[in-house]
Amino acid sequence: MATAGIDKTLKDVFALVSHLIKLPETKMWIDYDKEADVLYISFKRPQRATDSEMLDNGVLLRYKEDELVGLTVLEASKRQDVSDTT
Repeated sequence: MATAGIDKTLKDVFALVSHLIKLPETKMWIDYDKEADVLYISFKRPQRATDSEMLDNGVLLRYKEDELVGLTVLEASKRQDVSDTT
């Protein structure tokens, strides 16, 4: 069993936990398109948004009516936690 790979995966997941539990939604669907380098986070079962808003930082907010139902993060691999020193 490749424990080094599992250890790194667990370390990465644990680094996310404190951030994820602070989000207003408790259920999320997360998809990453490696080829396009786009991360999709849905707070409701993935669905078509009725409106969207592009922020200056390359994040697209997706709404259904007035409710935020998801985020699209462009150039996701270039995003880095400011506390990440690796």
